[in-house]
Amino acid sequence: MKDGFIRVAAATPDIKVADPVYNEAQVWNMIEEGEKNGAKLMVFPELCLTGYTCGDLFHQDILVDTAADMLKKLIRRSEGHDVLFFVGLPWMKDGKLYNVAAAVHDGELLALITKKNIPNYSEFYELRHFTPGPDVPEPMEWDGRIVPFGSGILLRCVNLPELVVAGEICEDVWVMDPPSISHARAGATVIVNCSASSETAGKHVYRRSLIAGQSARLVCGYICANAGEGESTQDLVFGGHDLIAENGTVLAESRRFENGMILADLDLKRICSERRRMTTFQVENPREQYDYMDFELEMEDLKELKRPVDPSPFIPSGAAERNERCEEILTIQALGLKKRLAHTGCTQAVVGISGGLDSTLALLVTARAFDMLKIPREKILSVTMPCFGTTDRTYKNACLLTKKLGAELKEVSIKEAVAVHFRDLGHSMDDHDVTYENSQARERTQVLMDLANENGGMVIGTGDMSELALGWATYNGDHMSMYGVNASVPKTLVRHLVRYYADTCGDEELKDVLYDILDTPVSPELLPPEDGVISQKTEDLVGPYELHDFFMYYILRYGYRPSRIFRLAETAFAGIYDSAVILKWLKTFYRRFFSQQFKRSCLPDGPKVGSVAVSPRGDLRMPSDATARIWLEEAESLMAEGSR
Repeated sequence: MKDGFIRVAAATPDIKVADPVYNEAQVWNMIEEGEKNGAKLMVFPELCLTGYTCGDLFHQDILVDTAADMLKKLIRRSEGHDVLFFVGLPWMKDGKLYNVAAAVHDGELLALITKKNIPNYSEFYELRHFTPGPDVPEPMEWDGRIVPFGSGILLRCVNLPELVVAGEICEDVWVMDPPSISHARAGATVIVNCSASSETAGKHVYRRSLIAGQSARLVCGYICANAGEGESTQDLVFGGHDLIAENGTVLAESRRFENGMILADLDLKRICSERRRMTTFQVENPREQYDYMDFELEMEDLKELKRPVDPSPFIPSGAAERNERCEEILTIQALGLKKRLAHTGCTQAVVGISGGLDSTLALLVTARAFDMLKIPREKILSVTMPCFGTTDRTYKNACLLTKKLGAELKEVSIKEAVAVHFRDLGHSMDDHDVTYENSQARERTQVLMDLANENGGMVIGTGDMSELALGWATYNGDHMSMYGVNASVPKTLVRHLVRYYADTCGDEELKDVLYDILDTPVSPELLPPEDGVISQKTEDLVGPYELHDFFMYYILRYGYRPSRIFRLAETAFAGIYDSAVILKWLKTFYRRFFSQQFKRSCLPDGPKVGSVAVSPRGDLRMPSDATARIWLEEAESLMAEGSR
């Protein structure tokens, strides 16, 4: 419950058709099991107290009455148990039979949610027995209390305001205008579905996409519990296909044809953050159409999350999807540059090539853009500018890469120019301070800009989004260009893009040089090497990029606070980084991110490739003089608290 997570369950019990006494015992056993596993919200299948396949037995009073008695028993049993659960049963009201889901918590019946859309086609003939429930809830007296009866009911957790639960039943989500749309518009963040969806070949694929798609469209958590083994197989088979989804992602899915329980932790903060960000997600407050029932859950800390926390949120985990994403991003980058070249009439590009990852990617993208425009690659001027920190390895790789791509190579040593500049400044060559480093970066940029002028060309920026987030760029040095193709590509993704190009280029020599570049430590090479080896390793100075990219994703994409990001990072990087290391670099990220906004405020144009970007004209409108105080104070408090 802490940090906005809630453990939920979808459960398919073993049942016997038309035996509510047996079925109640099975439901209760699963409630106890779910509670032991930390579940606070549980969903059971449609009509599971009787069985969905009772047919005309639903016309028998004893079956309906016994089901109501078993609901009373479940309500009594639930007293003192901190689980909100939904269980399906038939319900008589005003001489009509309804298909309902009873919402129960801590000895209290909170609501009876009715099925709105009653199927009467193919294998379904529910209109023979059931009446569609009302949209606007009606008050109903039962067992000495007034209970709302209908579809428009929101269950609100008073001590976890992000948790607002609404329900629909099976067919309701399959129709063109599901009740869950109105529920989400009214503020529901979690939709539960008590379902009895029969199995036919291939139906599970559609069902999965339907539930995942509905959770994405409504930006919500969606829990679907489906009828399984135990239902009558007279004409149908039910597979117990349970699903838990969140904003388009299936968090948990049961094995079909096996009864049981699945659990997952919904991230309510993430849901609310997405809704806040999306100006097109409009919440209404139709009080005349909804009843609001409040309940309270004990706030517990989930020590281990039952949900995947990807340590590389910018990179798909599957090889096929990752390759598809890499091809897509390279194309987006190249198309952006193609348009800029065509618009300006430039047929010449200038790329500073260092033998590192970022400039390599920029050169690969430039080559692709030139191919699209049918401009010879010889028109790409690849410039290597060795200076005090350049190593033989990076120099040779820069030259070989240029040759293999068919670009023109130009070498401009900047050692003498920088030495003259130091003499003009009165700066000692032995003082390896920020002036020593930045003078080299600015001299390189001056060379590139002047070469672009001389050739009527355009300087292609090489810096990536991770460096921009950290401010790890020299202002008016490598920070500046005429078009920045890597500006929204995080460092961890740069690596995969280069590897993808290497694996698909079909040229073994080019592949070899790209792989050697991938194996080279990330470095600006602004300090002299030690015994010919790179001495200045970026990640030793600012921290691991895989951590910074993780922080950047959750800070910019969801607006999470430091404590939440820290917790997610502990889960994602368990066994890789300890809590102290994670916290150290998290504080570094916040300090640099806030202090370096002035560099991002004047970035060159460049294409957005993913859901996170730092362009001052697009995704990040941030004042350059904002203070990081409250973020850093919370981060410091985490150190005081210690790791969970």
